[in-house]
Amino acid sequence: MRRREFLGALAAMFVLPHAVQAQRPGKTYRIGLLSGATAIGPLDARSKSLVAGLAQRGFFEGRNLIFEQRWADGQFDQLDAMAAGLTAAKVDVIVTFGYPAALAAKTSAKGTPVVISGAGDPVATGLVEGLSRPGGNVTGVTEVSTELSAKRLEILRDAVPNLRIVAMLWNAADLGMTLRYRAAEDAARVLGIKVQTLGVREPNDFDEAFAAMTRQRPDAILMVSDSLTVLNRKRVVEFAAVNRLPTIFETAALVREGGLMSYGPNQGAIGDRVAELVAHILRGERPADLPLEMPTRFEFVINLKTAKALGLNLQPALIDRADELIE
Repeated sequence: MRRREFLGALAAMFVLPHAVQAQRPGKTYRIGLLSGATAIGPLDARSKSLVAGLAQRGFFEGRNLIFEQRWADGQFDQLDAMAAGLTAAKVDVIVTFGYPAALAAKTSAKGTPVVISGAGDPVATGLVEGLSRPGGNVTGVTEVSTELSAKRLEILRDAVPNLRIVAMLWNAADLGMTLRYRAAEDAARVLGIKVQTLGVREPNDFDEAFAAMTRQRPDAILMVSDSLTVLNRKRVVEFAAVNRLPTIFETAALVREGGLMSYGPNQGAIGDRVAELVAHILRGERPADLPLEMPTRFEFVINLKTAKALGLNLQPALIDRADELIE
């Protein structure tokens, strides 16, 4: 398949002479990839760096590594069966993207090591017992949602004069993202910003959210990213453009597609940390003994073309803070 050929070629580009060869000679490892979203999308930066990171550590697709990929395409009720199917396929470890996939792997792939990413606060959601000693079969990369939520709102306040009301759009059926929304709501209260609550559970709910914003116009939109909102991201970006509403997202990919701004962990760096944890597991370590890691690299991205279309005159100090400017 083209995607598999691309991943293999990408991994080969990152081969290092000193790649660690701690795996057993002649052994072919199997890694399951599980997500509620699609195979191609904003998560690509994370998955690409995962492949490259594994190659740096001596695990090469087509040589001693096979990927078993399962993408639910928004059909979240299929995730449990997909997770169980990965266990039946005898994968050595499952890498998950998003909370629903992480929960499905934890509950339906018992006995199989799981490395999570993009799942929110894994302690608060019950995915692990603690960050330093997760216990069970799950480890991965966690998040700092409270601090990030406050930072995004502060950026919006700096970008939008007289910011009073922020519409917060999130998947209300996703516990991990609901907790992230609550962190953003708490941060807004501290900053004196009113929140327009727009929880969605399925694609049809986005029309209701758009209607609510039409009836009571907010000053800006903050979208919490998960499989559902990411799958419907273009609708959000288009609504914001038509209604001249500033937006802030969690990942840079959505800004490159027309959103105004984003602030969050660098997705490539997260993929590399996931690769490190996967490599530890492939070499025989237990997830229960591998502390969850926190993101250390963050990026602030602004789409200047979108700002111009919205009629926003961004302050030079804000522009200077950006890690990437899209023109």
